[in-house]
Amino acid sequence: MRILLVEDEPALREGLARQLGTAGYRVDTAADGEDGLYQAREYPFDLLIVDLGLPKLNGVSLIRQLRAGGHDVPVLVLTARGSWQDKVAGLEAGADDYLTKPFEFPELAARVMALLRRALKATSTELHFGNLTIEFARQEVRLAGEICELTAFEYRLLEMLIQQRERVVSKQELSDYLYPHDEDRDSNVIEVLIGRLRRKLDPDGSQPVIETLRGRGYRFVREA
Repeated sequence: MRILLVEDEPALREGLARQLGTAGYRVDTAADGEDGLYQAREYPFDLLIVDLGLPKLNGVSLIRQLRAGGHDVPVLVLTARGSWQDKVAGLEAGADDYLTKPFEFPELAARVMALLRRALKATSTELHFGNLTIEFARQEVRLAGEICELTAFEYRLLEMLIQQRERVVSKQELSDYLYPHDEDRDSNVIEVLIGRLRRKLDPDGSQPVIETLRGRGYRFVREA
């Protein structure tokens, strides 16, 4: 899953990004509110972590503008100790939860997982699609009870398609999700990954997993 961390304090930003990356998340960062708002509008994220005391554009304004534009991505705000007014302002702007500094990483990780679980509209971190099971907390995929070995990119692609399973996801959206915005992208890689996923998740071709809609994109087709 992809997280945008908007934090102006370099040591905290780099430390959290490293710990979240170790926990299995794809993490993009921004050091000010303007860059954070730009990235949140332009790229598909599953969660935003936003410090309220940001330069150029404060966190409350960032969230308010994002919500005004129709973005419903979950937002966890980071606030200073004792600033209850900031907490209220962040929630009223459209944040989903807050965490007071200083905090321990396990607490942040628990809040992140709770928000992602809520966004997935699931009561647990595990979803079942016939003989296919996805356990998000462990980033584990099982086929008929057996572990299905996926590469990091294959797993991220499957995760994105499952989250957006109510609609067709374009190749461009998948590319934006898989690659940092400052890297070169090759759309052919998406086709290769889709092909590999199909072979791994439906080896005998009897239970389709991903549908291709020519000129439009891809859709996860199994029912939960």
